[in-house]
Amino acid sequence: MSGATTASSGDHNNLRLPTPTLDAESQTLLQSISAEGGYAYARMAVLAVAGDQSAAEAARDMAWEQLHSGPWHSVLPVWRDAYSMACLHVAKIHFAAGEFGEALGALDMGLIMGGMLLRKDLHDSVLLVSSEARKMTKSLEEASGDFKGERLVPEVPVDVNEVLKILPCRSLTCKRVEKRSGLSLEGFLRDYYLPGTPVVITNSMAHWPARTKWNHLDYLNAVAGNRTVPVEVGKNYLCSDWKQELVTFSKFLERMRTNKSSPMEPTYLAQHPLFDQINELRDDICIPDYCFVGGGELQSLNAWFGPAGTVTPLHHDPHHNILAQVVGKKYIRLYPSFLQDELYPYSETMLCNSSQVDLDNIDETEFPKAMELEFMDCILEEGEMLYIPPKWWHYVRSLTMSLSVSFWWSNEAESSSS
Repeated sequence: MSGATTASSGDHNNLRLPTPTLDAESQTLLQSISAEGGYAYARMAVLAVAGDQSAAEAARDMAWEQLHSGPWHSVLPVWRDAYSMACLHVAKIHFAAGEFGEALGALDMGLIMGGMLLRKDLHDSVLLVSSEARKMTKSLEEASGDFKGERLVPEVPVDVNEVLKILPCRSLTCKRVEKRSGLSLEGFLRDYYLPGTPVVITNSMAHWPARTKWNHLDYLNAVAGNRTVPVEVGKNYLCSDWKQELVTFSKFLERMRTNKSSPMEPTYLAQHPLFDQINELRDDICIPDYCFVGGGELQSLNAWFGPAGTVTPLHHDPHHNILAQVVGKKYIRLYPSFLQDELYPYSETMLCNSSQVDLDNIDETEFPKAMELEFMDCILEEGEMLYIPPKWWHYVRSLTMSLSVSFWWSNEAESSSS
């Protein structure tokens, strides 16, 4: 970690992370861990409380091994909480030493991989460590003022002729997704939600702080630069060379800005619950009222941040979806759910919602039904939201550097049947 997030000697004599939930639940949690065979972990955790850094890191490594002992859904919840506990111990020791970057890295890993029991302690600790770290660097208040720094994406209109050179065959030749300005909830329910029809909604995001803040590198670095996030590296999740990495948000932004990731190996922060992890960014967005139409309940809120050229291959999702375009532009193609057979879904359970058809290079011999199918498509501009009904197949390509947010929701009946 950078020395910019490390306090100078003598500045950290009284640095302590309060962890009230950990303090109250520690004994019960250690008993549960021991009951699952984690005696060595429990011994290391006791030493960690006394400030033994090696013991804290050993406990974290033991919990990490348990998290990777099998499929994620089969991991016992107690080991996720054990990992959170160990991350808190590691963070406490680094924080007491004034090592703020290392402390934040440990806390982020607890938020990303840990359980729910100690989540409030993790969040509260992040706020405290971040506050101390900002005293060593440019303050958030300075970064949140008049934005004079570098913009991530300049305001340039789309050159359709140039865009068509990189889009799938027949793009922008079929039916365009209808655009509606300031669509009322009644109109959305009647004309799109109930019939199950996509629509682009304009002029409904101007009040989001993210619309002015997120296009500025200085702001994003100030609020989240030293946070750790999981990113995808590779063309897309269907490719054999696809992998995941953990990097700081500032390193990810730098990769996007300088295009250091190659076109064949772009770095993409995709379908990550970033806003559960970084509260400052969550405060910059608003849940659209459309998500509560039909007695809806929000199922997930995810970030999709990446450079131009990132592609989400053709797939469908089980929930109602609003994709909000905060920064940049995207091309989206949609096929109705009844065309499932013609889009050749994978037979494997894990990929059954994904199509074998690569729209960027369709194999006409292997997938003849896919060639002449009718579809809807659009270019989603900054400040626009696209409603995608459940089970509608969609392909997404970033035309510029792009920061998007997806809101998935379902009503009670849909949730119980999915």
